[in-house]
Amino acid sequence: MTRLVYEGAKKDIDVDGAKLKYFDVLSVISQEKFDRLPFSIRVLLESAVRNCDNFQVSEEDVKSIVNWEENQGKDVEIRFRPARVILQDFTGVPAVVDFAAMRDAVARLGGDPEKINPICPVDLVIDHSVQVDVAGNKEALKKNEELEFVRNRERFQFLKWGSDAFEGLEIIPPGSGIVHQVNLEYLARVVFNKDATLFPDSLVGTDSHTTMINGLGVLGWGVGGIEAEAVMLAQPISMVLPEVIGYKISGEIPDLATSTDVVLTITKNLRAVGVVGKFVEFFGPGVAQLSIADRATISNMCPEYGATVGFFPVDEVSLEYLRQTGRTPENVRQIHEYLKASSMFRNYNDASTDPQYSKIYELDLSTVVSSLSGPKRPHDRVSVTDMKNDFLQCLTNPVGFKGFNIPSDQLSKTVPFIYEGKEFTLKQGSVVISAITSCTNTSNPTVMLGAGLLAKNAIEKGLTVAPYIKTSLSPGSGVVSYYLESSGVIPYLEQLGYGIVGYGCMTCIGNSGPLDEEVTKAIEENDLVVAGVLSGNRNFEGRIHPHTRANYLASPLLVIAYALAGRVDIDFETEPLAQDNDGNDVFLRDIWPKRSDIQEVERAHVIPEMFRKVCKADSNVKNLSFKAYSSVKTGNEAWNRLDVEAGVQYKWEADSTYIQSPPFFETMTRDLPPISNISDARVLLNLGDSVTTDHISPAGAISRTSPAAKYLAERGLKPRDYNSYGSRRGNDRIMARGTFANIRLVNKFVEKAGPFTVHFPSEEKLPIFDAAMRYKQENVTAIILAGKEYGSGSSRDWAAKGPWMQGVRAVLAESYERIHRSNLVGMGIVPLQYMSGENTDKAGFTGKEVFTIEMPDKLSPGCTATVRTDTGKSVQVLVRFDTEVELTYFRHGGILNYMIRSMI
Repeated sequence: MTRLVYEGAKKDIDVDGAKLKYFDVLSVISQEKFDRLPFSIRVLLESAVRNCDNFQVSEEDVKSIVNWEENQGKDVEIRFRPARVILQDFTGVPAVVDFAAMRDAVARLGGDPEKINPICPVDLVIDHSVQVDVAGNKEALKKNEELEFVRNRERFQFLKWGSDAFEGLEIIPPGSGIVHQVNLEYLARVVFNKDATLFPDSLVGTDSHTTMINGLGVLGWGVGGIEAEAVMLAQPISMVLPEVIGYKISGEIPDLATSTDVVLTITKNLRAVGVVGKFVEFFGPGVAQLSIADRATISNMCPEYGATVGFFPVDEVSLEYLRQTGRTPENVRQIHEYLKASSMFRNYNDASTDPQYSKIYELDLSTVVSSLSGPKRPHDRVSVTDMKNDFLQCLTNPVGFKGFNIPSDQLSKTVPFIYEGKEFTLKQGSVVISAITSCTNTSNPTVMLGAGLLAKNAIEKGLTVAPYIKTSLSPGSGVVSYYLESSGVIPYLEQLGYGIVGYGCMTCIGNSGPLDEEVTKAIEENDLVVAGVLSGNRNFEGRIHPHTRANYLASPLLVIAYALAGRVDIDFETEPLAQDNDGNDVFLRDIWPKRSDIQEVERAHVIPEMFRKVCKADSNVKNLSFKAYSSVKTGNEAWNRLDVEAGVQYKWEADSTYIQSPPFFETMTRDLPPISNISDARVLLNLGDSVTTDHISPAGAISRTSPAAKYLAERGLKPRDYNSYGSRRGNDRIMARGTFANIRLVNKFVEKAGPFTVHFPSEEKLPIFDAAMRYKQENVTAIILAGKEYGSGSSRDWAAKGPWMQGVRAVLAESYERIHRSNLVGMGIVPLQYMSGENTDKAGFTGKEVFTIEMPDKLSPGCTATVRTDTGKSVQVLVRFDTEVELTYFRHGGILNYMIRSMI
């Protein structure tokens, strides 16, 4: 066993008579210098000291972190060992598939397949599979969950096999809640006690919103599925020591604003100042006013404002949350005593304990106003008072993030249609999807109870939501159901159509299900810009639903308000929502609940006993939709009935359309492959700015006209059985065909948005997959040209695996999203970046040329390469291998290939 360098730094700590130990970092740093370190950096330092073996984590890593003030922002590389990994099923299934395939590869190369096991604790929460097939009635939850099991039986059987086959892998069955809320309420340790040694909880997850856990003081962020698999196999994360932005919060939230408005304001502010690749740490007296639900909402939105983490160090509010959520008094005392002893416990009201930050920005909560974000990006905040004018301006603006280019003669167009025997009218800005969703807002008691009280007030005024609007409520956990029922607001929500449809991500990730056929027909035939309004965290084009071109993020209260209005082009100050039974105008202000009323209900119904009852599956809760964490260990009935054949290696089924052994390791040998130039390559796609992982690898429905649909139809499946791309990530045949299959993808080679490109030199327009396969048949390597922020959005490993399957071996972009760039490296795809000020147009590239990429003789972090074309143009570009570890992975052909070779 490797010797730990700082074993002598262990100190004794006595908690309730228990003799425990912890690593005292003051053995490597003075108290004065330690006190200047941001709390998030203190977590990195403790981990480095505890794991330092001069093999995976070196003394140089420790010294680099100790000298954070001098090293921040200077591309100083460190290695970090997270304590655990968390997965959701869309990204978790391919991870388990890869582990199963790695076992096969190790066995084929003469090794022991049982060596492939997670080394650290791994939790996989099944929350992404359930869809909103049925909504607006009391049978919705039951029917949606039944359909979830019908569609996903193969996937669930495979995951159940994985939980038995792999040590250290815990599967949280469907219906338990959304991964990030389950993490907060149930999985988070805050402080680990392993072998009588205490240390801070930390994690990485295969979902970009893993950052939500930072609201509880647990350092964690999203990584690509490929990188997470390496952590599961005890490999450290290689990262650049980050700058830490201090964000000071003061004041109190105004009565008419909500925590959703706070987070949208912070998101816009931080996006504007630029925090990509940096840690953000919150401090100031205003933080003490924020609940853990509020903090978690702010932390959840990290990917939207670009930071790696948004960290709230543990304080008394954190400890109270732990008590409230059923952690034992002994456990909470242990956490408190350790954090005090290690100088990692926070008092936000004591400015004398504020550390040094790279830069400081501030927000006075009293300046926050009621807001939404949209129509296409989460950081495009618009105040409610400006919403009508902003949307009308968007209609006529040129196509872009704030534009739809609707002709002036189409602005006032109205389209009548028949729904359930009655005539209704759609127009530009009509709301057709209204979803109270996401792990953040649905798990925040203040905004959820506020929405419930608003619904109550609306019902009492005789207001209704148009029946064609697809309304839904998908809570983050069973606890939400408990307090909504206990407080008596569930019946009012249900009367407006917001019955519980499932416990999962649902509309927030694009599993919004189909709209009514007549609604769809009216939209398609008249090219209407209709809207979705949701309490989610992302609204990228094409993500929520293919037919809602405008999508706005809002608090649950505003979600209901816009559904009552039926449109987004409304000025709530001057225009009524509707008329009451007596014909009197009803304005939003007439039904908006007072903050004092919300707080009174919250104090009465969000109580510690609630969490304890949930964990014990309280039989007094009569709501059939109620779900509890009692099922975490035992599984639900449908899960328990799944038949699974045990075995060290998975028995792949050749005719399965969900689970297939991927081809990543088929030609792999024990020896390293040579590194060579990329010669005579063709451009598969010529893309612009902000191409997201949703554009690259969609998670939503499989279009009936897509190559993936053709593949499924050839295997006898009907369209109703296609399911979603996200649910089929365990089948590389589907995912390769689904790569770049987003109908909103803008490729400069073709005039209209959609999944098409032009093959060169034939200049034939083809589906992107077909063009990629033709290049493969011609033995032509493919590359991609792109603009800024390539790969932004969800941490989707198939956004790297899919292009690799299509023969892409390099991407040349102006800039990359952090996780996606890492995933490209992990798949052996070269991420190239234009020098500052350069781009595809300035380089004179049309994309029709033949490209050669000349790699340097000696690869090193930050090196350059030369890109040449057959037209004589050339340009120097950065090779975005940022660390030595990434270079090692690339030399092996990818991170998993490296792991396999290390096991044989």
